Amino acid sequence: MNQVAYGVRLRALREAQGLTQDDVAKAFGFKDRQTVSAIEAGERRLSAEELVAAVERFNVPLDYFTNPFLISGEGRFSWRQANVPADALSEFEQRAGQWVGAYRELSRRSGSPLSVVLPRVGLTRRSSFEDAAAAGERVAEELGLGEVPSRLLPEKVEEKLNTLVLMVDALNGVSGAACQLPEINAVLINRNEPEGRRNFDLAHEIFHVLTWDAMPPDHLDGTGASANQKRVEHLAENFAAALLMPSSVLDGLGEPNGDLVTWLKESANALGVSAVALKWRLVNAGRMQRDEALKIDDEQLRHNGRDGNRGNVPPAFSKRFLQVIATAILHGHVSVRRTAALLNITMDELAELFEAHRIERPFDL
Repeated sequence: MNQVAYGVRLRALREAQGLTQDDVAKAFGFKDRQTVSAIEAGERRLSAEELVAAVERFNVPLDYFTNPFLISGEGRFSWRQANVPADALSEFEQRAGQWVGAYRELSRRSGSPLSVVLPRVGLTRRSSFEDAAAAGERVAEELGLGEVPSRLLPEKVEEKLNTLVLMVDALNGVSGAACQLPEINAVLINRNEPEGRRNFDLAHEIFHVLTWDAMPPDHLDGTGASANQKRVEHLAENFAAALLMPSSVLDGLGEPNGDLVTWLKESANALGVSAVALKWRLVNAGRMQRDEALKIDDEQLRHNGRDGNRGNVPPAFSKRFLQVIATAILHGHVSVRRTAALLNITMDELAELFEAHRIERPFDL
Protein backbone atom coordinates (compact mmCIF):
# COMPACT_ATOMS: atom_id res chain seq x y z
CA MET A 1 0.00 0.00 0.00
CA ASN A 2 1.34 3.43 -0.86
CA GLN A 3 0.80 6.67 0.99
CA VAL A 4 -1.51 8.05 -1.70
CA ALA A 5 -3.89 5.10 -1.18
CA TYR A 6 -4.01 5.76 2.58
CA GLY A 7 -4.87 9.37 1.90
CA VAL A 8 -7.58 8.53 -0.62
CA ARG A 9 -9.22 6.13 1.81
CA LEU A 10 -9.01 8.58 4.70
CA ARG A 11 -10.74 11.21 2.61
CA ALA A 12 -13.45 8.76 1.49
CA LEU A 13 -14.04 7.75 5.10
CA ARG A 14 -14.18 11.36 6.29
CA GLU A 15 -16.67 12.34 3.60
CA ALA A 16 -18.81 9.25 4.22
CA GLN A 17 -19.12 10.25 7.88
CA GLY A 18 -19.84 13.88 7.03
CA LEU A 19 -16.72 15.24 8.70
CA THR A 20 -14.59 18.23 7.76
CA GLN A 21 -10.81 18.28 7.70
CA ASP A 22 -10.96 20.40 10.85
CA ASP A 23 -13.00 17.66 12.57
CA VAL A 24 -10.39 15.06 11.64
CA ALA A 25 -7.54 17.32 12.74
CA LYS A 26 -9.12 17.70 16.17
CA ALA A 27 -9.71 13.94 16.44
CA PHE A 28 -6.04 13.27 15.72
CA GLY A 29 -4.75 16.16 17.81
CA PHE A 30 -3.19 17.93 14.81
CA LYS A 31 -2.62 21.67 15.06
CA ASP A 32 -4.51 22.46 11.87
CA ARG A 33 -6.44 20.95 8.97
CA GLN A 34 -3.48 21.43 6.62
CA THR A 35 -1.95 18.27 8.08
CA VAL A 36 -5.09 16.31 7.16
CA SER A 37 -5.05 17.89 3.71
CA ALA A 38 -1.44 16.79 3.20
CA ILE A 39 -2.26 13.22 4.26
CA GLU A 40 -5.25 13.03 1.92
CA ALA A 41 -3.12 14.37 -0.93
CA GLY A 42 -0.44 11.74 -0.29
CA GLU A 43 2.11 14.40 0.65
CA ARG A 44 2.52 13.32 4.27
CA ARG A 45 2.90 9.87 5.70
CA LEU A 46 0.28 8.35 7.94
CA SER A 47 2.29 6.83 10.79
CA ALA A 48 1.52 3.43 12.29
CA GLU A 49 0.21 5.11 15.43
CA GLU A 50 -2.00 7.42 13.39
CA LEU A 51 -3.27 4.47 11.38
CA VAL A 52 -4.31 2.67 14.57
CA ALA A 53 -5.91 5.88 15.82
CA ALA A 54 -7.88 6.22 12.57
CA VAL A 55 -9.18 2.66 12.92
CA GLU A 56 -10.32 3.34 16.47
CA ARG A 57 -11.78 6.80 15.92
CA PHE A 58 -13.64 5.97 12.70
CA ASN A 59 -14.74 2.50 13.83
CA VAL A 60 -13.49 0.65 10.76
CA PRO A 61 -11.41 -2.54 10.50
CA LEU A 62 -7.68 -2.20 9.89
CA ASP A 63 -8.34 -3.98 6.59
CA TYR A 64 -9.99 -0.78 5.34
CA PHE A 65 -6.56 0.86 5.18
CA THR A 66 -4.34 -2.16 4.49
CA ASN A 67 -6.25 -4.27 1.96
CA PRO A 68 -4.67 -3.46 -1.45
CA PHE A 69 -7.73 -4.76 -3.30
CA LEU A 70 -10.16 -2.19 -1.93
CA ILE A 71 -11.06 0.73 -4.20
CA SER A 72 -12.69 2.94 -1.57
CA GLY A 73 -12.43 6.57 -2.61
CA GLU A 74 -11.28 5.65 -6.14
CA GLY A 75 -13.93 3.57 -7.86
CA ARG A 76 -17.30 4.84 -9.01
CA PHE A 77 -20.19 2.48 -9.75
CA SER A 78 -23.42 2.82 -11.70
CA TRP A 79 -25.85 -0.04 -11.07
CA ARG A 80 -28.51 -1.31 -13.46
CA GLN A 81 -30.94 -2.59 -10.86
CA ALA A 82 -34.51 -2.62 -9.68
CA ASN A 83 -35.66 -2.39 -6.06
CA VAL A 84 -32.51 -3.82 -4.49
CA PRO A 85 -32.23 -2.95 -0.76
CA ALA A 86 -29.60 -0.25 -0.23
CA ASP A 87 -27.66 -2.18 2.44
CA ALA A 88 -27.48 -5.32 0.32
CA LEU A 89 -26.33 -3.39 -2.73
CA SER A 90 -23.71 -1.50 -0.71
CA GLU A 91 -22.29 -4.80 0.58
CA PHE A 92 -22.26 -6.31 -2.90
CA GLU A 93 -20.61 -3.18 -4.32
CA GLN A 94 -17.77 -3.50 -1.81
CA ARG A 95 -17.26 -7.13 -2.80
CA ALA A 96 -17.41 -6.32 -6.53
CA GLY A 97 -14.98 -3.46 -6.00
CA GLN A 98 -12.46 -5.90 -4.57
CA TRP A 99 -12.66 -8.05 -7.71
CA VAL A 100 -11.80 -5.04 -9.84
CA GLY A 101 -9.20 -3.87 -7.34
CA ALA A 102 -7.60 -7.32 -7.24
CA TYR A 103 -7.33 -7.39 -11.02
CA ARG A 104 -5.64 -3.98 -10.96
CA GLU A 105 -3.25 -4.77 -8.11
CA LEU A 106 -2.28 -8.25 -9.32
CA SER A 107 -1.70 -6.93 -12.83
CA ARG A 108 0.74 -4.43 -11.34
CA ARG A 109 2.52 -7.10 -9.31
CA SER A 110 2.89 -9.34 -12.35
CA GLY A 111 4.70 -6.56 -14.21
CA SER A 112 1.76 -5.80 -16.50
CA PRO A 113 0.41 -2.49 -15.23
CA LEU A 114 -2.75 -1.21 -16.84
CA SER A 115 -2.79 1.66 -19.31
CA VAL A 116 -3.67 5.11 -17.98
CA VAL A 117 -5.22 5.93 -21.36
CA LEU A 118 -8.89 5.00 -21.41
CA PRO A 119 -10.97 5.10 -24.63
CA ARG A 120 -13.87 7.51 -25.02
CA VAL A 121 -16.49 8.31 -27.65
CA GLY A 122 -17.43 11.87 -28.55
CA LEU A 123 -21.02 11.95 -27.40
CA THR A 124 -22.73 14.38 -25.02
CA ARG A 125 -26.23 14.84 -23.63
CA ARG A 126 -26.94 17.06 -26.63
CA SER A 127 -26.12 14.27 -29.07
CA SER A 128 -29.06 12.87 -31.02
CA PHE A 129 -30.24 9.30 -30.77
CA GLU A 130 -29.02 8.87 -34.35
CA ASP A 131 -25.57 10.05 -33.22
CA ALA A 132 -25.58 7.43 -30.47
CA ALA A 133 -26.57 4.68 -32.91
CA ALA A 134 -23.89 5.76 -35.36
CA ALA A 135 -21.30 5.61 -32.56
CA GLY A 136 -22.47 2.11 -31.66
CA GLU A 137 -22.01 1.01 -35.27
CA ARG A 138 -18.51 2.51 -35.41
CA VAL A 139 -17.48 0.80 -32.19
CA ALA A 140 -18.75 -2.53 -33.53
CA GLU A 141 -16.67 -2.03 -36.66
CA GLU A 142 -13.53 -0.92 -34.84
CA LEU A 143 -13.75 -3.85 -32.44
CA GLY A 144 -14.15 -6.27 -35.36
CA LEU A 145 -17.23 -7.95 -33.92
CA GLY A 146 -18.20 -9.70 -37.15
CA GLU A 147 -21.57 -11.12 -38.15
CA VAL A 148 -22.72 -11.92 -34.60
CA PRO A 149 -21.41 -9.04 -32.46
CA SER A 150 -22.65 -10.41 -29.15
CA ARG A 151 -20.47 -13.49 -29.51
CA LEU A 152 -17.16 -11.64 -29.51
CA LEU A 153 -18.18 -8.57 -27.52
CA PRO A 154 -16.85 -9.51 -24.03
CA GLU A 155 -13.48 -10.65 -25.37
CA LYS A 156 -12.99 -7.64 -27.66
CA VAL A 157 -14.03 -5.16 -24.98
CA GLU A 158 -11.36 -6.51 -22.64
CA GLU A 159 -8.75 -6.68 -25.40
CA LYS A 160 -9.27 -3.32 -27.09
CA LEU A 161 -11.13 -1.04 -24.66
CA ASN A 162 -9.11 -1.64 -21.47
CA THR A 163 -12.38 -2.67 -19.82
CA LEU A 164 -12.66 -5.70 -17.59
CA VAL A 165 -15.84 -7.72 -18.19
CA LEU A 166 -16.96 -9.91 -15.31
CA MET A 167 -19.86 -12.36 -15.47
CA VAL A 168 -21.02 -12.66 -11.87
CA ASP A 169 -23.67 -14.17 -9.64
CA ALA A 170 -25.33 -10.89 -8.75
CA LEU A 171 -28.10 -10.03 -6.33
CA ASN A 172 -31.69 -10.54 -7.42
CA GLY A 173 -32.72 -7.35 -9.18
CA VAL A 174 -29.21 -6.48 -10.35
CA SER A 175 -28.63 -7.00 -14.06
CA GLY A 176 -25.32 -5.19 -14.42
CA ALA A 177 -23.03 -2.33 -13.46
CA ALA A 178 -20.32 -0.07 -14.81
CA CYS A 179 -17.29 0.86 -12.74
CA GLN A 180 -14.67 3.51 -13.40
CA LEU A 181 -11.18 3.67 -11.95
CA PRO A 182 -8.30 5.93 -13.01
CA GLU A 183 -6.51 3.01 -14.73
CA ILE A 184 -9.33 0.75 -15.81
CA ASN A 185 -13.01 0.52 -16.60
CA ALA A 186 -15.04 -2.51 -15.60
CA VAL A 187 -18.45 -3.93 -16.44
CA LEU A 188 -20.22 -6.50 -14.29
CA ILE A 189 -23.06 -8.55 -15.77
CA ASN A 190 -25.44 -10.89 -13.99
CA ARG A 191 -24.58 -14.15 -15.73
CA ASN A 192 -27.89 -15.72 -14.71
CA GLU A 193 -29.99 -13.31 -16.75
CA PRO A 194 -31.42 -14.40 -20.13
CA GLU A 195 -28.84 -14.32 -22.91
CA GLY A 196 -30.39 -11.39 -24.77
CA ARG A 197 -30.60 -9.37 -21.56
CA ARG A 198 -26.96 -10.12 -20.70
CA ASN A 199 -25.72 -8.99 -24.06
CA PHE A 200 -27.82 -5.84 -24.14
CA ASP A 201 -26.78 -4.90 -20.61
CA LEU A 202 -23.12 -5.35 -21.55
CA ALA A 203 -23.51 -3.09 -24.59
CA HIS A 204 -25.45 -0.57 -22.47
CA GLU A 205 -22.75 -0.44 -19.78
CA ILE A 206 -20.05 -0.06 -22.44
CA PHE A 207 -21.78 3.16 -23.44
CA HIS A 208 -21.43 4.41 -19.88
CA VAL A 209 -17.73 3.60 -19.56
CA LEU A 210 -17.04 5.25 -22.92
CA THR A 211 -18.97 8.43 -22.05
CA TRP A 212 -18.41 8.63 -18.27
CA ASP A 213 -16.58 11.95 -18.26
CA ALA A 214 -19.11 13.72 -20.49
CA MET A 215 -22.21 12.05 -19.04
CA PRO A 216 -21.53 10.57 -15.57
CA PRO A 217 -24.26 7.99 -14.93
CA ASP A 218 -26.26 7.93 -11.71
CA HIS A 219 -25.20 5.51 -9.01
CA LEU A 220 -28.56 3.77 -9.37
CA ASP A 221 -29.63 3.57 -12.99
CA GLY A 222 -33.22 4.68 -13.47
CA THR A 223 -34.07 5.30 -9.81
CA GLY A 224 -35.59 8.76 -9.58
CA ALA A 225 -33.64 9.80 -12.66
CA SER A 226 -33.74 13.40 -13.80
CA ALA A 227 -34.82 14.33 -17.31
CA ASN A 228 -31.15 14.69 -18.29
CA GLN A 229 -30.28 11.26 -16.95
CA LYS A 230 -33.27 9.66 -18.66
CA ARG A 231 -31.99 11.10 -21.92
CA VAL A 232 -28.57 9.58 -21.22
CA GLU A 233 -30.22 6.20 -20.74
CA HIS A 234 -32.09 6.54 -24.03
CA LEU A 235 -28.81 7.40 -25.75
CA ALA A 236 -27.28 4.30 -24.16
CA GLU A 237 -30.13 2.13 -25.46
CA ASN A 238 -29.68 3.40 -29.02
CA PHE A 239 -25.92 2.89 -28.80
CA ALA A 240 -26.33 -0.64 -27.43
CA ALA A 241 -28.86 -1.68 -30.07
CA ALA A 242 -26.64 -0.46 -32.91
CA LEU A 243 -23.54 -2.06 -31.37
CA LEU A 244 -25.23 -5.45 -31.22
CA MET A 245 -27.19 -5.04 -34.45
CA PRO A 246 -25.27 -2.76 -36.82
CA SER A 247 -26.62 -2.08 -40.31
CA SER A 248 -24.24 -4.58 -41.90
CA VAL A 249 -25.64 -7.32 -39.67
CA LEU A 250 -29.23 -6.30 -40.39
CA ASP A 251 -28.41 -6.53 -44.11
CA GLY A 252 -27.42 -10.14 -43.56
CA LEU A 253 -30.78 -11.06 -42.09
CA GLY A 254 -32.51 -10.65 -45.43
CA GLU A 255 -36.25 -10.25 -45.78
CA PRO A 256 -38.72 -12.00 -43.45
CA ASN A 257 -39.92 -15.34 -44.73
CA GLY A 258 -43.38 -16.42 -43.67
CA ASP A 259 -44.59 -15.41 -40.22
CA LEU A 260 -42.96 -12.15 -39.05
CA VAL A 261 -43.09 -13.09 -35.37
CA THR A 262 -41.31 -16.38 -36.02
CA TRP A 263 -38.71 -14.63 -38.17
CA LEU A 264 -38.03 -12.06 -35.44
CA LYS A 265 -37.56 -14.74 -32.79
CA GLU A 266 -35.31 -16.90 -34.96
CA SER A 267 -33.21 -13.92 -36.07
CA ALA A 268 -32.90 -12.65 -32.50
CA ASN A 269 -31.77 -16.05 -31.25
CA ALA A 270 -29.10 -16.16 -33.95
CA LEU A 271 -27.82 -12.72 -32.89
CA GLY A 272 -27.99 -13.31 -29.14
CA VAL A 273 -30.44 -10.45 -28.58
CA SER A 274 -34.08 -10.23 -27.57
CA ALA A 275 -36.71 -10.28 -30.29
CA VAL A 276 -38.22 -7.11 -28.82
CA ALA A 277 -34.87 -5.31 -29.10
CA LEU A 278 -34.50 -6.52 -32.69
CA LYS A 279 -38.00 -5.31 -33.57
CA TRP A 280 -37.34 -1.76 -32.37
CA ARG A 281 -33.84 -1.70 -33.84
CA LEU A 282 -35.42 -2.46 -37.23
CA VAL A 283 -37.87 0.40 -36.70
CA ASN A 284 -35.16 2.89 -35.71
CA ALA A 285 -33.02 1.79 -38.64
CA GLY A 286 -35.89 2.46 -41.04
CA ARG A 287 -36.30 -1.22 -41.95
CA MET A 288 -39.71 -1.73 -40.39
CA GLN A 289 -42.68 0.59 -40.18
CA ARG A 290 -43.63 1.67 -36.66
CA ASP A 291 -47.28 0.80 -37.31
CA GLU A 292 -46.24 -2.70 -38.33
CA ALA A 293 -44.13 -3.08 -35.18
CA LEU A 294 -46.95 -1.91 -32.92
CA LYS A 295 -49.18 -4.67 -34.30
CA ILE A 296 -46.81 -7.23 -32.80
CA ASP A 297 -47.46 -7.61 -29.07
CA ASP A 298 -44.20 -7.88 -27.15
CA GLU A 299 -45.67 -10.86 -25.29
CA GLN A 300 -45.60 -12.76 -28.59
CA LEU A 301 -41.83 -12.27 -28.63
CA ARG A 302 -41.23 -13.09 -24.97
CA HIS A 303 -38.03 -15.08 -24.36
CA ASN A 304 -37.62 -15.39 -28.14
CA GLY A 305 -39.91 -18.41 -27.99
CA ARG A 306 -37.51 -20.35 -25.76
CA ASP A 307 -38.10 -21.48 -22.20
CA GLY A 308 -36.61 -18.59 -20.24
CA ASN A 309 -34.28 -17.69 -23.14
CA ARG A 310 -31.28 -18.11 -20.87
CA GLY A 311 -29.17 -19.98 -23.35
CA ASN A 312 -25.89 -21.23 -21.94
CA VAL A 313 -24.89 -19.56 -18.67
CA PRO A 314 -21.30 -18.34 -19.12
CA PRO A 315 -18.58 -19.30 -16.61
CA ALA A 316 -18.15 -16.85 -13.75
CA PHE A 317 -15.83 -13.85 -14.13
CA SER A 318 -13.73 -13.93 -17.33
CA LYS A 319 -10.77 -15.75 -18.83
CA ARG A 320 -8.59 -12.62 -18.73
CA PHE A 321 -9.43 -12.07 -15.07
CA LEU A 322 -8.64 -15.69 -14.19
CA GLN A 323 -5.37 -15.58 -16.14
CA VAL A 324 -4.20 -12.65 -14.00
CA ILE A 325 -5.25 -14.57 -10.88
CA ALA A 326 -3.42 -17.71 -12.05
CA THR A 327 -0.21 -15.78 -12.71
CA ALA A 328 -0.44 -14.11 -9.30
CA ILE A 329 -0.85 -17.48 -7.57
CA LEU A 330 2.08 -19.00 -9.46
CA HIS A 331 4.36 -16.11 -8.46
CA GLY A 332 3.23 -16.05 -4.86
CA HIS A 333 1.51 -12.64 -5.08
CA VAL A 334 -1.70 -14.05 -3.64
CA SER A 335 -2.55 -17.31 -1.91
CA VAL A 336 -5.05 -19.86 -3.15
CA ARG A 337 -7.01 -19.53 0.08
CA ARG A 338 -7.23 -15.75 -0.18
CA THR A 339 -8.27 -16.00 -3.83
CA ALA A 340 -11.08 -18.41 -2.98
CA ALA A 341 -12.25 -16.10 -0.19
CA LEU A 342 -12.09 -13.10 -2.52
CA LEU A 343 -14.33 -14.85 -5.06
CA ASN A 344 -16.56 -16.29 -2.31
CA ILE A 345 -16.06 -19.88 -3.45
CA THR A 346 -14.29 -22.99 -2.14
CA MET A 347 -10.85 -24.04 -3.36
CA ASP A 348 -12.45 -26.98 -5.21
CA GLU A 349 -14.79 -24.53 -6.94
CA LEU A 350 -11.81 -22.32 -7.78
CA ALA A 351 -10.15 -25.30 -9.47
CA GLU A 352 -13.34 -25.93 -11.45
CA LEU A 353 -13.45 -22.26 -12.45
CA PHE A 354 -9.97 -22.44 -13.96
CA GLU A 355 -11.03 -25.58 -15.83
CA ALA A 356 -14.19 -23.86 -17.12
CA HIS A 357 -12.05 -21.09 -18.63
CA ARG A 358 -9.54 -23.63 -19.97
CA ILE A 359 -6.72 -22.28 -17.85
CA GLU A 360 -4.20 -24.65 -16.31
CA ARG A 361 -4.83 -24.83 -12.58
CA PRO A 362 -1.98 -23.00 -10.79
CA PHE A 363 -2.13 -25.14 -7.65
CA ASP A 364 -2.53 -28.73 -6.48
CA LEU A 365 -5.61 -29.81 -4.59
